[in-house]
Amino acid sequence: MNPFLQTIDNAIVWYNDYVGGYAVLLFLIPTGLYFIFRLRFLNVTMLRHSFRIVAGKYDKDEDKGDVNSFKAFTTALSATVGTGNIVGVSLAIYWGGPGAIFWMWVTGFLGMILKYTETTLSHKYRSFNSDGSVSGGPMYYMRKGISEVYNWPLFAKILAAIFATATIMASLGTGNMAQANSIAQALDTTYNIPVLYTGLGIAGLVLMIILGGIKRISEVTAKLVPFMAVTYVLAALIILGSNIQQIPEAFAMIVTDAFRGTAMAGGFVGSTFMMTLVWGVRRGLFSNEAGQGSAPIAHAAAKTKYPAREGLVASLEPLVDTLIICTLTALMIVTTGAWKSGELGVGMTIVAMNEGLGDIGLPDIGKHIVTFGLFLFAFSTVISWSYYGTRAANYLMGEKAIIPYRFMYGIFVFFGAIWGLDLVWHIVDMVITFMTIPNLIGLLLLSSVVVKETKAYRDHMKNYNAKAKEEATTSGFRK
Repeated sequence: MNPFLQTIDNAIVWYNDYVGGYAVLLFLIPTGLYFIFRLRFLNVTMLRHSFRIVAGKYDKDEDKGDVNSFKAFTTALSATVGTGNIVGVSLAIYWGGPGAIFWMWVTGFLGMILKYTETTLSHKYRSFNSDGSVSGGPMYYMRKGISEVYNWPLFAKILAAIFATATIMASLGTGNMAQANSIAQALDTTYNIPVLYTGLGIAGLVLMIILGGIKRISEVTAKLVPFMAVTYVLAALIILGSNIQQIPEAFAMIVTDAFRGTAMAGGFVGSTFMMTLVWGVRRGLFSNEAGQGSAPIAHAAAKTKYPAREGLVASLEPLVDTLIICTLTALMIVTTGAWKSGELGVGMTIVAMNEGLGDIGLPDIGKHIVTFGLFLFAFSTVISWSYYGTRAANYLMGEKAIIPYRFMYGIFVFFGAIWGLDLVWHIVDMVITFMTIPNLIGLLLLSSVVVKETKAYRDHMKNYNAKAKEEATTSGFRK
């Protein structure tokens, strides 16, 4: 790393270690707990209903919006199911020990209610553009909602502008640099493809797709997400099936180490309780983005007139992303012993997959599955995050800023591929805090609105179900 980049990296590390990391920790978990109790564990009690919404049971063509709930769900999910599930998990274990996964679970569970909260607000305060398309997200519910509830127009505009600026920065860091870097590292490790070529190739492909807008993005991600998830999950399940006797021990290690940290073992760096907690929350937040305020930008485009309904759709994302896919990766790494390999990043996951499949007579296949899966995960994340940045640029500077932003986005994809892993991930941790802290402030200020929308939707569903039951009874009598 050249001296200039090293100086920047040192400053970012200082901020992450002494300011940003603890600020997010102090905001994220208490806010999640507050909403869990105030909304009476809605993410659990209405889980089945959430799946029915995603399945299209309540879709209506006449509802305003750009895409249906399923496509909004897959667009947002494709932005979260990505590098965090393969590389983020291994980094959490490398720096924080197996116990960091427990705190990823906590972040994921609380993330379900945070995703519900921020998406409900985003849908309620969304705006329609001159071409009929939809714009939404924290910057809109900050500006409109806080002004409406508290009559603080200046504060609302400043907070919204800060968040929108942070979203652009995060889209260039979290959204593409981390993804491109992981793809480049995986292709270099597995196939010896120079990172320069990977960077040029990915940047070109991304620009071809993102110029199509949200409808093109949703079409691509709706096809990629299920396929890439099934491919990766099946491989992980095969490995866990062959190591099923080690799974209870792995769970026990994760839970006990969450509260005591792990001493240095082999290539493992070692951690204390606080380090385990911080790295678990960091990587959990990177994985599911709950509380960060990114997914609500995609969900604002959904076709439904009930904000809480789309909030319930969004609440499923941390469940799929963190509590299921990240857990599979973590168990695979722990049960195969790959966490002691000393490998950093995608290398640890490749070791776990190779070891696991090698034990059942499939040597060296693992590295191809990880590389292929990572490419699909990360590439779809890059595509989806371009939409988030586009909405933020449009909010700050108008529609004229969209095309220049997209070209800049492609350039940063290239930078992410060729820069070193440490610098890229340090940037990621920094920009995540820039988005998360103002968003959590907005959520807390607008908690009364969320409670009101939740009650309104519960009342609507009671009437809907009563009417459906009455119609079924009447139909039965007629027969």
